[in-house]
Amino acid sequence: MTKALEGVKILDFTHVQSGPTCTQLLAWFGADVIKVERPGVGDITRGQLRDVPDADSLYFTMLNHNKRSITLDTKNPKGKEVLTRLIQTCDVLVENFGPGVLDRMGFPWEKIHAINPKMIVASIKGFGPGPYEDCKVYENVAQCTGGSASTTGFRDGVPLVTGAQIGDSGTGLHLALGIVTALYHRTQTGEGQRVTAAMQDGVLNLCRVKLRDQQRLAHGPLTEYSQYGEGVDFDDAVPRAANDSGGGQPGRILKCKGWEKDPNAYIYFITQAPVWEPICDIIGEPEWKTHSDFATPKARLPRLNQIFERIEQWTMTKTKFEAMDILNEQDIPCGPILSMKELAEDKSLRATGTVVEVDHPKRGKYLSVGNPIKLSASPSEVTRSPLLGEHTDEILRDVLGYNDNEVAAIRGAGALDPAPKRAAAE
Repeated sequence: MTKALEGVKILDFTHVQSGPTCTQLLAWFGADVIKVERPGVGDITRGQLRDVPDADSLYFTMLNHNKRSITLDTKNPKGKEVLTRLIQTCDVLVENFGPGVLDRMGFPWEKIHAINPKMIVASIKGFGPGPYEDCKVYENVAQCTGGSASTTGFRDGVPLVTGAQIGDSGTGLHLALGIVTALYHRTQTGEGQRVTAAMQDGVLNLCRVKLRDQQRLAHGPLTEYSQYGEGVDFDDAVPRAANDSGGGQPGRILKCKGWEKDPNAYIYFITQAPVWEPICDIIGEPEWKTHSDFATPKARLPRLNQIFERIEQWTMTKTKFEAMDILNEQDIPCGPILSMKELAEDKSLRATGTVVEVDHPKRGKYLSVGNPIKLSASPSEVTRSPLLGEHTDEILRDVLGYNDNEVAAIRGAGALDPAPKRAAAE
C-alpha cells in the first residue's frame, strides 16, 4: 500500500500551531514536508513550555511529526537562491506569517507563480478581507471573533473560550482540505492557485449551529434552550446555553457517583424523544410515560430542570461508566466526561493509532495524537519531529541536487547557519 500523498512536496513556512497542524496532517498522509526554519532559532515553539531541559518542547514535537527540517536565512542572497530552487521543486508552499510578511521577503504570490506556475500557495490569516485583515490573531482571539466565546458558558456568566483549539488547529484542518482540493484541481488544469483560510472564518464555520439559532431567534424563542423552560426572555442575540445540546434535543451534564472528589465524574445525558420511555423506566418514573406533564416533548420543555434533577438522582448512584453501559443498552445518547489522563491511558485509542507513543532522541518517549483520519488502502504512521536543521544537507543534495562543493559554498555564505555573535566591546 502506498501513502495517499506520497510524492507531494510541501514547502513548510509555518510556525506555532495553526500552520503546523495543517502540514503535519499532510505529512501523516505521506507528503514530504520540508520545514524551513531560521538558523539557530527555528520554530518559536521549540523552546516554549519546555518540560525537559535542552529538548524540544511537547508543543513543538506534537505539531511537527513526519517532517524534515532545513535551516535557511531567507535574507541572505544565497538563501534566496536556495528558496527559489525550493519553490521550483515543491508542489505547495504553506505559510501562516503575519499579513504581508511573504511579500516583504521578496516572494509575493505573483513572483512565486512566475517561478513555478504549478505551485499552490496556501496561507492562514487571522481575518479575511475587511476592516481587521491586518490584525494579528491568536487562538483565543479567533474564538472570540468567530462567535464561539459569545455562545459558550452559562447565561449569567462571562463569555468563555473552549479548551479545544478550534481557532488554530481547526483552521489548520480547514487549510489542509483546501490544499488537497487545489492539488486535485491541478490534475485537471496543470495550474497552481492560492488557498487561504482565515481563523475567524474557520471558527464561525465550526459555530454554524449558533448561526442557525440566530436566524431561528427572529421567529420566536429557542425552545430547546434551558432559559425557555425557566421563563427567561431571549434578547436579540443567541445566548450562552451552558451544556444544552446544540442539536435541538435537551441535554445536560449530570453528576455521577464520586463527583465529590473526582472533577470528571460526570456524564452527558440527552433526553431524546424516541427513547423517552426507557429513560422513564431506568430512572424509576414509569408513570411519566403517560403523564400529561411529561408524555410529549412539548409538555416536557418547561419542566426540563425538574426532569434533569430527577435523572441526576439516578446518575449519582452510578459511576459514569456504569451509567453509560446501562443507557447504551437502550440506545440512549450519553457520554462520560473523559479526562486527559483517561484518554492518554485508553487502550482502544492506542490500538487505532489515535494516541501514539513516539521516541525522541533528546526527550525520550512521549505521547502524542496520531492521525484522526483513517484510510483503508493508504497507511499513515507517526514519526518523530525533526531536530533543528537536521535534514539541511540532505535536502540540499537529494531534493535540490546541489553537490558537496555547492553545499559548502552555501554554508560558507552564511545562508544555513546562525550569524556569529559579535564579541562584546572591551
